[in-house]
Amino acid sequence: MGVFAVTKVSEGPVRPSAATPSETLPLAWVDRYPTHRGLVESVHVYRDAVPETVDAGAEEKKRKPPAAVVRGALADALVHYYPFAGRIVEGEDTRRPAVLCSAEGVYFVEATANCTLADVSFLERPLLLGKDQLVPYPTPELWAVEPQNSLAMIQVTAFTCGGFVIGLRTNHAVADGTGAAQFLNAIGDLARGLPEPRVKPVWGRDRFPDPDIKPGPLPELPALALEYIAFDFPVAYLDKIKSQYSEFTGGKHCSGFDIVIAKLWQCRTRAIGPVVVPGADVKLCFFASARHVLKLEPGYWGNAIFPVKVSAPAEKVAGSSVVEIVGVVREAKRRMAEECLSWAECRTGGRDPFQMTFDYESVYVSDWSKLGFSDVDYGYGTPMTAGPLVNCDLIASVIVMKAPAPLAGTRLLASCVTKEHADDFAGLMREDLG
Repeated sequence: MGVFAVTKVSEGPVRPSAATPSETLPLAWVDRYPTHRGLVESVHVYRDAVPETVDAGAEEKKRKPPAAVVRGALADALVHYYPFAGRIVEGEDTRRPAVLCSAEGVYFVEATANCTLADVSFLERPLLLGKDQLVPYPTPELWAVEPQNSLAMIQVTAFTCGGFVIGLRTNHAVADGTGAAQFLNAIGDLARGLPEPRVKPVWGRDRFPDPDIKPGPLPELPALALEYIAFDFPVAYLDKIKSQYSEFTGGKHCSGFDIVIAKLWQCRTRAIGPVVVPGADVKLCFFASARHVLKLEPGYWGNAIFPVKVSAPAEKVAGSSVVEIVGVVREAKRRMAEECLSWAECRTGGRDPFQMTFDYESVYVSDWSKLGFSDVDYGYGTPMTAGPLVNCDLIASVIVMKAPAPLAGTRLLASCVTKEHADDFAGLMREDLG
């Protein structure tokens, strides 16, 4: 087997294809949160670059490499999403971070790989290509912008099989997962020949709550060495638990996400039980969209998330069934709306609900399954998989995402137990999954 490698063909900024406003836009309270100042990295794998239609436009696109199609659509999308072509700066008056709409562009890389997607297992973990080969890491000579002040970077890597991979880095300070996916879908709309994006972008930060609550200090990270383990939840298993939950509750419904994280919490608690202090609580936290709670306009693409925190004695979580824990998760989700409104209206007594503690008794969940990344179509169909490159290996955390096509169901990428608990955790998680 040869050495798999990626070669950069071209790189540099892609600017808006037409004139855009020159202004400085304020960020919302959540956007400005210290832990959001950084780039989120993800890969989006497309099996082939053959247009799905056979019209004249498709024939022309077939002659173009995917990078050229995406580059042109990106330039057009930046006319609508022009803040992405700017930079984060400190506000002159308030000293608060803001976005300077400078039209300097999004850093873009066209690259080629010397292998097929199958050769690198369609970028299943562990990666057979380093992430530095899949997403842009420009040198200061090529991109004189600090990474935490850049808003987006994109790389399109073509493989010898005809497939391609989008490597994306977006700044969490300007968009949550839903917002970043909205931007990519806009690029896809224009790549497919639509005259404008189907979803009109709304900045709207001036209408977002700005509570008089000082963010808590950055949390201390524990010295953990966490193992990486992936699990696939078949549709049959999810449907079985949904049916059991409906019977248990007299007809109530739950989601696949509820089931996946309930089983995660149960199995992880059982696996780490020997190191949990007797009587201590274990904690589960995930972020939910607050767009409906705060009545934000459709098209709002900033951070609109709120933490949902669940805490219970370790003995109770370990001794409960998955169906019972689903009920605990559902109750926490039900409380989220009132807790979010209390924060927005400064009714928390100055307490910051976004403050986190990253100890081993806590596990954090990020849900990528319904953000919209799996719907992005540049004219070649939707991706077989789309998700983050890595979790932080110091924080007990998991990613929930759609299982890669052609699989159906849900995939969980876990980095939440140390080596001493990994075998027990994996064995417990795989029970009943088939």
